[in-house]
Amino acid sequence: MRRVVTAAAMLGLLAGSALADTRLKLVEVITSPERTVTLKSIVAKFEAANPGTTVDIVSLPWGEAFQKFATMVSAGDTPDVVEMPDNWLSLYANTGRLESLEPYLATWSETPDLTDRALALGRDVKKTAYTLPYGLYLRALFYNKRLFEQAGIAEPPKTMADFAIDSEKIAKIPGKSGYCLRGGPGGLNGWMMFGASMAGSPALFKDDGTSTLDDAGWKRGLTWVVDLYKRGFVPKDSVNWGFNEVVAGFYSGTCAMLDQDPDALIAIAERMKADDFGVTSMPKGPDGKAFPTIGYVGWSIMSASHQKDLAWKLVATLEGPAGNMEWNKRVGTLPVLKSAQKDPFYASPQFKGWFDELADPDVTPLKMPTYLQEFAFFKDSLAIKTSQQALLGEITPDALATAWATYMTKAQKKFLAAQ
Repeated sequence: MRRVVTAAAMLGLLAGSALADTRLKLVEVITSPERTVTLKSIVAKFEAANPGTTVDIVSLPWGEAFQKFATMVSAGDTPDVVEMPDNWLSLYANTGRLESLEPYLATWSETPDLTDRALALGRDVKKTAYTLPYGLYLRALFYNKRLFEQAGIAEPPKTMADFAIDSEKIAKIPGKSGYCLRGGPGGLNGWMMFGASMAGSPALFKDDGTSTLDDAGWKRGLTWVVDLYKRGFVPKDSVNWGFNEVVAGFYSGTCAMLDQDPDALIAIAERMKADDFGVTSMPKGPDGKAFPTIGYVGWSIMSASHQKDLAWKLVATLEGPAGNMEWNKRVGTLPVLKSAQKDPFYASPQFKGWFDELADPDVTPLKMPTYLQEFAFFKDSLAIKTSQQALLGEITPDALATAWATYMTKAQKKFLAAQ
């Protein structure tokens, strides 16, 4: 009898040891000190609810995240859960590296609370949820009320023509510029919004897969952006600016206008008085239409994970009402849960600019072609290099349009051929 008890005790000890050794790896790729602190707070709640489980968080700096994560995966150092930007989704989903979340969503109690837009975006590849968006990024226009007053401008620009005129007026103030141009990493959104608005359409391809990016309207839009730079309406060094630089350029008063997602509101609201700035809809093109880019980031489970059910429990903790609300308030994304949209946090005047855009029938959110495997390289490498060349006069706007259209046509036709 004693041997049986001893054996049972040993089994219990071994089971406890195995439980204590349960570890998940989570990689965050849009990293900042504040975001990481918030992520650790939510993860700590998951660990408390799952005794014996430890989550190892790997934080990659955004500027190097694409290359570093690809290196991790190719080396077999694959996490269980990864923060998945929209423009990475196709690359990893189409190569079988992401687990379908459909079986989990089918039984999750919070699935009915997800907005239709969030579910549609998460199912961008093969109409399968390979990621679950945690929040939406929608561009709107920040404007500095004090600089506008100083320049004699009564209201924010409603059209792209107004935008250029206002930029010129503000640039006449010594040391000030009209627009915080994002010429470096992440700068594609501005080019796409202004190109589509000038073209009067968000269509990126024709039915046969040919890109529209070198059509006359798009060329006018790309030329319009280059002219802002060449005429000195934006800071000269903004050719290299990324997110941190454009946001700092705005709250420091260097430039009076900034197109950004809600995540910029956090840093700006901390450094500027609420009465000193506003957020409004993006300016409309000649056809009276605007096409602000919309995107998302979500949580995905890697197919190589050996603990997928536990990984889903972690995702569910991050995406559930408590975790998602804590996260969105910290990172500044628009909520993906219907219930969260009623929270007083989103009732501030600043958030009204984004919700006004969503309600405006003449504003259509522009979705990037993230379903294309080649888009990640286009956004994070090719577009940056060629747009900087155009700003610096090394290539013409027409040559820029041709380079983009050639690359995207090849990618789209390859995609269509595989259908």
